[in-house]
Amino acid sequence: MSARIVHIASNTFREAVRDRVLYNLIAFALLLSGAAIFIGQISIEIERLVVVNLGLTAVSLFGVVIAIFIGIGLVSKEIEKRTLYTVLSRPVRRWEFIVGKFFGLAGTLVVNTFFMAIGVFAALLYVAHKFSSSDAFILVALYFIVLEFLILCSLALLFSSFSSPLLSAVFTFALFIIGSFADDLRGFAAMTHGIARWFATAAAYLVPNFSALNVISAVAHQQSVGGQVVLQNSLYALFYSAMVLSGAVLIFERRNLK
Repeated sequence: MSARIVHIASNTFREAVRDRVLYNLIAFALLLSGAAIFIGQISIEIERLVVVNLGLTAVSLFGVVIAIFIGIGLVSKEIEKRTLYTVLSRPVRRWEFIVGKFFGLAGTLVVNTFFMAIGVFAALLYVAHKFSSSDAFILVALYFIVLEFLILCSLALLFSSFSSPLLSAVFTFALFIIGSFADDLRGFAAMTHGIARWFATAAAYLVPNFSALNVISAVAHQQSVGGQVVLQNSLYALFYSAMVLSGAVLIFERRNLK
């Protein structure tokens, strides 16, 4: 990785962590994880299930909000403030700018996930008083959530490279919702016939398959996640993110910034 990409990524990270909204979202996610303790106490002998399910869901949802909220403004803010012209006037290529922004936002989300995960494990320890071997799969669920964030970062950058912040947010959030039901969409495509089946199948495989990355319910019920699933999801998320990021670079390279 070139020094220019590292410099852009570090600047993006510093700008993101200074955002007050970012801290509010993290605090709210931690509070929600803590609230899972009290909700779990209402039900008998399912405290762990409630804490893990609600805690990981909070990490995922608020991370999605952070990825979309910050990602859609990474390019547009630079253009509005006219700082982008200063950056590109230096020996910085456009693809380096996009890749640097991606790594900066991804790093921000990884750090945020780490702190929110501490809240989840603290709540779990409070309820169960000890950790069990099955709790290790919570780390797998958190890893899949991070992979989900990588895809969302690339999507937010793709749309922000040619669209307004509002439309970028709408497009990214819409793909997140559709991708969460990707398995259902593929099942629907299997039931259709003719040209409708081709269109439905194409749509099912073009949208990000977030449903495959969601193992929160399985982990909450202390079910194991196989190594093959981890490998497949890792390769899928990295490949999909790379393809979307390449599209963002191609669009931004041809964009008229005058």
